[in-house]
Amino acid sequence: MTPKDLLLAVFIIVVWGVNFVVIAWGLEGMPPLLMGGLRFLLVAAVGSLFFKRPNTPIRWWFAYAIPISFLQFAFLFSALAFGMPAGLASLVLQSQALFTLIFASFLLHENIKSHQILALIIAALGLSLIAISQDNQNMTVIGFALTLAGAAGWALGNISARKISQKGYTSNVNLVIWSAWIPPIPFFIFSYFFEGPEVIYQTLTNFSMQSWWALVYLAAVATIMGYGLWGYLLGRYPAAQIAPLTLGVPLVGLTAASVLLSEEITTPQWLGITLVLLGLLTNIFGLKLKNLLNSKRKIVKEN
Repeated sequence: MTPKDLLLAVFIIVVWGVNFVVIAWGLEGMPPLLMGGLRFLLVAAVGSLFFKRPNTPIRWWFAYAIPISFLQFAFLFSALAFGMPAGLASLVLQSQALFTLIFASFLLHENIKSHQILALIIAALGLSLIAISQDNQNMTVIGFALTLAGAAGWALGNISARKISQKGYTSNVNLVIWSAWIPPIPFFIFSYFFEGPEVIYQTLTNFSMQSWWALVYLAAVATIMGYGLWGYLLGRYPAAQIAPLTLGVPLVGLTAASVLLSEEITTPQWLGITLVLLGLLTNIFGLKLKNLLNSKRKIVKEN
């Protein structure tokens, strides 16, 4: 990777990690479902000016956008509104990789390999430690559960992306941008019924600069710029080289939340965080390590 591209990769990781802090700031002036609708409306309105329409049929826009854009962020934004710390959310949301393995097994009939089963067990232990170690100062049960639901929504979106690719269509940043026209519809409908027209009216008529800049960051920086640059890197390097970089997102998220939001992580939670990251690393590099060990054993037997 060239120095310029490495800097771009670091920039993306920082942008996506700080994203969770910005969500927390945005929720100070907006209810979660309304914020989600405004975020994706801005993504679609601005992003469509810079990215061409994908060749994917509109029915697949819905299949992709509903789980990965609406469900993921409806649950994530609500989780932070209901007491999930931003830093822990950045880590727990990465369990989407584990949910993807499970959903791919049931929905796409893909085989789960031994190292992936080990990854699931390790990460599940870590998530369990985080779940049972909450206290009254830094996490709620409902916030944790909603974050897991958001991760499951992300995973279902990954399954949709695979199906789209299998159909011969592209599931790249262009799809991310153009399919963003869809989630504002359910976001605004659910906001009306669950948050209420009075809250919506009060939010929009008393819109603060903090709310505005939060939306700009979430839409223009984290989504349009972040996914645009991510697509650029995926186009230049193998996915296996780029994908592991996302492990840096929760590390940035935890650090940013500690510095900017004064969030504290308990010792049992740090142990859980370590196990989750170990599980994610096992999922990504486990097969390579297994093949390397088998090669060394073969060489030893031959000698």
